[in-house]
Amino acid sequence: MNTAYADAFGLPVGDPTPILSWSPVVLDVPDRPVQLEVKVTAPATGVGLPVVVFSHGHGAANFLSSLRGYGPLVDFWAAHGFVVVQPTHLDSTVLGLREQALPDAPLFWRDRALDVHVILDRLPEVLSAVPGLPERVDTSRIAAVGHSLGGHTVSLLMGMQVLEPQDPREKDLSDPRLKAGVVIGAPGVADEHFGPWAAEHYPSLRYLNFATMTGTTLVVAGDEDLNPNFSSRLSYRWDAYTHSPGGNKTLLTMLGAGHLFGGISGYDAAETSDENPARVAALRALVLSYLRSQLLGDRSWETAVNLLPSLPILAATVEAK
Repeated sequence: MNTAYADAFGLPVGDPTPILSWSPVVLDVPDRPVQLEVKVTAPATGVGLPVVVFSHGHGAANFLSSLRGYGPLVDFWAAHGFVVVQPTHLDSTVLGLREQALPDAPLFWRDRALDVHVILDRLPEVLSAVPGLPERVDTSRIAAVGHSLGGHTVSLLMGMQVLEPQDPREKDLSDPRLKAGVVIGAPGVADEHFGPWAAEHYPSLRYLNFATMTGTTLVVAGDEDLNPNFSSRLSYRWDAYTHSPGGNKTLLTMLGAGHLFGGISGYDAAETSDENPARVAALRALVLSYLRSQLLGDRSWETAVNLLPSLPILAATVEAK
């Protein structure tokens, strides 16, 4: 097998297995302007498989910010025993809804979290679209992972709230069916360093409150992920860790990483400014280890963290509270 697609940066994740993908699985959702389309990627063999719902970012690429993106992560996790479900959220450029006069456009931040609720509500239906898959899945073991605005979505699912004073709707969008969340490069607190551009274009980001984010969460941040359009403060992208309650939070800081973490959004993606396959390999293997420990109860995460200092290149640091 070509090992480039299965590289785990020297971390012990086991051998990959062949995978299969099925898309689109189409769900009719009342009051949603378009149908909810999802992609299911799963190992070709195995039983008792846990589930990951992956939430894409808000990037400008035509297809990467949809169910068709993030192959370097999704393929890897599926090859190592996870069923990955990827929705196309309403803000995806492929749908062309960002500029329309729709509630919550262009981010559709609330609808994103509701998409995940729908997937969890109708998970048997989603899995049944793939022949032979439902009986191989353990639907009691589910986590959510998201990048950028997808990380914002996962933060909401873990309990973070958008306290926009003009919005009378329910603030709590958390879902207890999710045993853990992984938040990668997500927006943070709008303090005095918050960017005027983001305040103008994405005003809801001014009202993020992490004090209610009580779900078990791994926050992944790049130590070079700085965009003044959002904040001039480097630590902005790990506020989900800094400002949330302790007891079940972990911060994974990827060294040398920008917002695309070496190229997680797609194979050879042109939008990647810090192309680095080794960094992608490290991130996906570390997240896999975390998910295994949270959903399967093994010691994969402890083992991976203990090995980090002995690897040829120091790829990341870890802290917890």
